[in-house]
Amino acid sequence: MKKVILLFSFFSIAAFTVKAQDTVKTTSDAPLVVYGSVDTYFKYDFAKHPNIQTSFGSDQNSVSIGMIDLGLKKKVGKASFVGEMSFGPRGQEQSIPAGSNGDSYHIQNLYVSYDVTSSLNLTAGYMATFVGYEVISPVANFNYSTSYLFTAGPFQNAGFKATYAFSDKVSLMAGIFNDNWNTYKSNSNTPEVSTFGAQLFVSPVKGWTAYLNLASGKYSGTILDLTTAYQVTDAFKLGLNAARKSGGGALNYYGYALYPQLAVSKVVTFGLREEYFKAKATNSGPDVGISPGNSVFASTLTANIKAGPLTFIPEVRLDHTKNVDSFIKSDGTTFTKSASQFLLAAVYAF
Repeated sequence: MKKVILLFSFFSIAAFTVKAQDTVKTTSDAPLVVYGSVDTYFKYDFAKHPNIQTSFGSDQNSVSIGMIDLGLKKKVGKASFVGEMSFGPRGQEQSIPAGSNGDSYHIQNLYVSYDVTSSLNLTAGYMATFVGYEVISPVANFNYSTSYLFTAGPFQNAGFKATYAFSDKVSLMAGIFNDNWNTYKSNSNTPEVSTFGAQLFVSPVKGWTAYLNLASGKYSGTILDLTTAYQVTDAFKLGLNAARKSGGGALNYYGYALYPQLAVSKVVTFGLREEYFKAKATNSGPDVGISPGNSVFASTLTANIKAGPLTFIPEVRLDHTKNVDSFIKSDGTTFTKSASQFLLAAVYAF
């Protein structure tokens, strides 16, 4: 508790220690920015069962909806806010367990920020997690289906963080967050602001970014995560995500995913996601369909076809477990080590 009081004391002091000559713009000086997306998809599992249990896009042999995502943001002087909500099944799946809150909406982001200096920013509220390569919004992902690493990790964290940019090539974030992932408040039984988070960002050369992430709490456990991407040429990009999770009540795991992408024209890009995921001991947490002690190799071939703000995403995916039969064959009773699916999505960004 002392750590929390000291941290928020620092927030208060820093926020109000502003040079007297600084002026604050009126609200009319800065526009209110509206942004978001709409997505829909068709998915067919070749075993005629929804075998692959990573997040989102789970309906079998159905033209289904994802979500409408609506965001607002505004910056006036040194102060800014972001508010973002989603409506639809893709948003509802983010409650733990999926759909448990009975709502058809979900808050994605709701936070305020203040630039103490040009280098130091303070942010407090409910934020998309800083951990991992893939994100909730289908606009920001190349693949429409998601990885096991994404499904097993946090989606959002509520808390306070400070980010200091040493230059445009190096920055450091540190913060303290609620004990629970993906909820707006601390655990109702043992409420604590007890998860420490940190992120080191480096950009060694032009086109190459790397993030080393740490999130550690006695309830959620500890995640060490590396996310990096390098735009090797104008046409070729290579991304990598590697993570290890241990401790806490959620699923423990380790794995990596490689993301090579090749643009063959201004409107067509092909990409491959090659993922290895090993599930370890668990007490509870997201169900990824892979039992503790088992591992899975997942290969996903995806294309992005642009038509202005609309992106068509055809995708073929093959998952194969190493030790245990985790998937169901088309007869509905026999288990197998492999699962495959075809997916076609359309995502409109605004």
